[in-house]
Amino acid sequence: MKLNLILSLRGIRVTNGFVEKSLDEIRFWSRIMKEHSLFLRLGFRAEDTQLIQEANQFYHLFEQIEQRAHSFTNQIDPTHMKRFNSEVQQAATGIFAFKRKVLGLILNCQMPGANNFPLLVDHISREANYFRKRLMELNEGKLKPLADAIIKENVFFLRIMADHAKFIGHLLDPSERKLVDMARNFSNDFDQLVFQARDLESMKPQSQTVPLLDQFLDENRVSVTSLRDFKKTARELIEECRIKSIIHPLLADHTFREAERFLHIIDMFEAKLKNQNN
Repeated sequence: MKLNLILSLRGIRVTNGFVEKSLDEIRFWSRIMKEHSLFLRLGFRAEDTQLIQEANQFYHLFEQIEQRAHSFTNQIDPTHMKRFNSEVQQAATGIFAFKRKVLGLILNCQMPGANNFPLLVDHISREANYFRKRLMELNEGKLKPLADAIIKENVFFLRIMADHAKFIGHLLDPSERKLVDMARNFSNDFDQLVFQARDLESMKPQSQTVPLLDQFLDENRVSVTSLRDFKKTARELIEECRIKSIIHPLLADHTFREAERFLHIIDMFEAKLKNQNN
C-alpha cells in the first residue's frame, strides 16, 4: 500500500503484477520482433541494401532488449520498469513504422521479385502495434475490463492464427497436397472464428455474460489446440527435412510459440472468469 502511494505521488499508476506482466510481455514479444527482422531481411532482394541494414539494426536492437529483460527479476523497481517499458515501446513503434514502410513499397510495386507477402508484412506490423499498445496500457494502468479484454484479445489472436494457416499453406511445396489442404482447412476454420468473435464484439455489452464468454473461450481453445499441434508436427517434419517447403525452421517454431501464447492467454481468461463467477 505504501509503495503504491509513493508511486502514485510520482505520477505512476501501478496495478497488481505490473513488473511481472511487463517483463512477460517484453520477454515474449522482443524475441518475436527480433525474428520478424530476420524474416523481413531474408525476403528482401540483394539490391535492397538500405532495407537489409535497417532490418539488421532492428534485429540487434530487440536482441539487446530481450537480453536485458531476461536480466531483470520481478523485484526490479517499478519506476525503472516503467522507464524500460517506455524505451521498448519506442523501439516497437520504430519497427512498426519500418514494417508499414516496407508494406507500402510492396503494394506500390517498388520491390518486384521480393519474397515478403504483403499480408505477412501487415501481419507482423499488427503484432508490433499490439506490443507497443500493450506497454502503453501497462504504464498508464489502463488495462481493459475482463470481458472487454477477452473479446479484444481473441479477435486479435484468432486473426493471427488464421494468417499463420494461410502462410503455411502458401510456403509448403504444392506437391505436399495433404498438408496444403490441412492448412487451407485451418485457414477457413479460423476465418469463421474471427467473424464469430467480431459478431460477439458488436453485440457488447449485452454479449458479455459469463456463459457466453466461457463458451467462446472453450470453442477457441479446441481450434487453437488443433492448430498448435499441426504446427508442432510441421515444425518437426521441417527440422527433419521430411517434407518439401520453403518454410524456415525458425518460422515454423515462431508460429508454434505464438499458438502456445494464445492458449496461455485463454487459460488465464478462463481462470479469471471462474474466480469472478465464484
